[in-house]
Amino acid sequence: MPTHGLAALEEFALGLPGAFSDMPWEGDVVAKVGKKIFVFFGSASAAQPSISVKLPDSGDHALATPGATPTSYGLGRHGWVTVPVGAPEAPEELLTDWIEESYRAIAPKRLVTELDQR
Repeated sequence: MPTHGLAALEEFALGLPGAFSDMPWEGDVVAKVGKKIFVFFGSASAAQPSISVKLPDSGDHALATPGATPTSYGLGRHGWVTVPVGAPEAPEELLTDWIEESYRAIAPKRLVTELDQR
C-alpha cells in the first residue's frame, strides 16, 4: 500500500471521537485520545510503512500477518503489535478495525459510547 494508505489510516483514526494527531518524537506521528496514544504511524518515509496498535482481542491474529512483530520498547508485552501497511493479509479495512480496537482499549468509556452511538 503506498503512503497514501498510511494517510487514509491516519484520517480514519483522527475521525474517532476526541482523537487528535501529535508528534511526540521527531518524524513519528501518533494519534491520541486524551493524553494516551492509541496508534503509532511511524514515518511515512520508512522503507515499509507500519502502524503500531494495542490489540487486547486480536493481537494473535495481527501477529500472524507477515512482517508483524510485537512493538518494541517493551510495548509488545502489553499487547501492542506493529503491522506493516500494505501486506495483502492485512488490507486497509482490517487495519482500520485494529485501529478501532486499539482506540476502544485506550479511550475513556464516554468516548467509546459516543463512537457506538454513531
